[in-house]
This record gives sequence, C-alpha cells and structure tokens, in this order.
Amino acid sequence: MAKQTNTDIKSLSFEAALAELEQIVGRLEHGNVPLEESISIYERGEVLRAHCDKLLSQAEAKVEKISISPDGTAGQTQPLEID
Repeated sequence: MAKQTNTDIKSLSFEAALAELEQIVGRLEHGNVPLEESISIYERGEVLRAHCDKLLSQAEAKVEKISISPDGTAGQTQPLEID
C-alpha cells in the first residue's frame, strides 16, 4: 500500500476510505505489524474514521423522506428527522 498523507484522505470517496480503514483494522488485528508502524497506521485509521463519519453525516443531511399520497404516488418531500 502506497503511503498517503492525511490530506490525501480528504479526496477519498466514502467507499475508498472505508476499504482502507478495513485494511488497517485487519493488519492491526493480525498483530504482526511493528509497534511504530502500528501507531502510524492506527493514527491514519482515526483520520479515515473521522472522514467516513463526516461523509455519512453529509449524506444524512441530504436524505429526504418521501411521503406517499393516498393514491400510492410520491407526494412532497420533507427533510429527514433524526432522533
């Protein structure tokens, strides 16, 4: 895996960031990564996680619930209410 900087993360799609995060978790779970590298990839994982959270929050803000009219067609849309 080519080493990327944390600023590169901002340009990653959700799917790409999640895939890289899953690779990091897998490497850390196997426990065969030297300590210094473990710390480095853990830190990158934290930045990736925060990026994924941000992208999910942005997506949630865009989601609208569609109300269905009595005749079964889509009616007006309303912003998603998150409890």
